[in-house]
Amino acid sequence: MGNQIRTTILLAVMTAFILWIGQLLGGQQGMVIALLLAAGMNFFSYWYSDKIVLRMYRAHEINAQQAPEVYAMVRSLTQRAGLPMPKVYVIPQETPNAFATGRNPEHAVVAVTEGLLKIMDREQVMGVLAHELAHVKNRDILIGSIAATMAGAVMMLATMARWSAIFGVGGSDDDEGGLGGLGLIVMSILAPIAAVVIQMAISRSREYLADATGASFVGHSEGLAQALEKLGAYSKRLPMQANPSTAHMFIVNPLSGKSLTSLFSTHPPLEERIARLRGVRPASPSNGSSPDHRQAKGRAFWDNLQNK
Repeated sequence: MGNQIRTTILLAVMTAFILWIGQLLGGQQGMVIALLLAAGMNFFSYWYSDKIVLRMYRAHEINAQQAPEVYAMVRSLTQRAGLPMPKVYVIPQETPNAFATGRNPEHAVVAVTEGLLKIMDREQVMGVLAHELAHVKNRDILIGSIAATMAGAVMMLATMARWSAIFGVGGSDDDEGGLGGLGLIVMSILAPIAAVVIQMAISRSREYLADATGASFVGHSEGLAQALEKLGAYSKRLPMQANPSTAHMFIVNPLSGKSLTSLFSTHPPLEERIARLRGVRPASPSNGSSPDHRQAKGRAFWDNLQNK
């Protein structure tokens, strides 16, 4: 019930943003057009937001024949979690990251980047997959997908409003309710920020819960903790080519290497997440193997997967 209430609130708030932008762009007529757009976005967000996000990242589906190790890990984790087997996708990007999407557990998708499979060893990949399946188990995936689609619409309309203000189109301050060029400029700045703030409020607390739930699926938390350490280091050196409207969906903020975007991070601090997973112990490797050794194992794992 909690996620249903959050989904309803999210749809209502995002719809209100779209209506507000429509009013600023064209008064009452613009508001009517925006209402129709919001209704269409709500419909497509529910039924097609997962397909939109996967297409955005050019993700391709893999099966048990193409990637037997990854597929076997997902199957094992879903059996432990009591979940249906989701579709598994790979994103053609070198930056390690992952997300889950879909409207419910029966239509769930887990997506990982090629970079994640290259640099992570088996236990770390298991930790990441378990985290994403925890989002499925906790029914976070629908609200995350809707937030991505609706935030993208808000940002697109804000961009339209900014160009309208520059060229003097729309936003007339007549009786229809337009606020003029100045109002359009202010709105074009504030609306995307507000959309990100909504995403932050929704996703931050869910990440802690997904970490804990995912660790319970695996039976220990160290693999996920080590994965988060690697993900944090790589995201700073090699920021992902990601759309800001989808940043909250990933296991770590894909834009953390970009200073302006990190001011409005949709994720809690990685250090805090790792400390919670380790029971507030100092962060250190637990299995005695060096990072280079674990990375070599990860590359061998990926090479073996590719050759299957």
